[in-house]
Amino acid sequence: MTRKSEETHGTAESGVTEQGLRLTVLIGESDGWHHRPLYAEIVHRAHRAGLAGASVFRGIEGFGASSMIHTQRLLSLSEDLPVAVVIVDTEERIRAFLPLVDEVIGEGVVVLDACEVIHHPGRKESR
Repeated sequence: MTRKSEETHGTAESGVTEQGLRLTVLIGESDGWHHRPLYAEIVHRAHRAGLAGASVFRGIEGFGASSMIHTQRLLSLSEDLPVAVVIVDTEERIRAFLPLVDEVIGEGVVVLDACEVIHHPGRKESR
C-alpha cells in the first residue's frame, strides 16, 4: 500500500500495520478478454491504476456456477482450473478500481475483505 492511514500503528521490529481492503477475483483459467487471459488483463489494469500489487493463484481443483468439478487430475477438465487474482490496497483505491474489474468480468465472483496489512521495513544484515 502506498499511503499511510490514520489507523497506522506498529513498531520498527514488527512492521507498520494499517487497514486495507483485499479484492479477490475468482475466475476460470480459460476466461479471456480480447485474446488475453482474463487474469492477466486484471493484473495489468491494477498495475496501470497504480495499485500496491496483484498476485494470481492457480487452483488445483474447484467448481463454480456450472457445478462441474475442474481438477488437475483429469486431463479432460484440466484446461479450466480455478484462478484467484488477489489485490490488496487501501479501501478507497480498491473501490475506485472495481469498475475496471466489472467491465471485464463476465462470469466469476468478486470478494472484498477488510484486512490488516503489515509492512516490514528492509531487514539489516545481522553481524
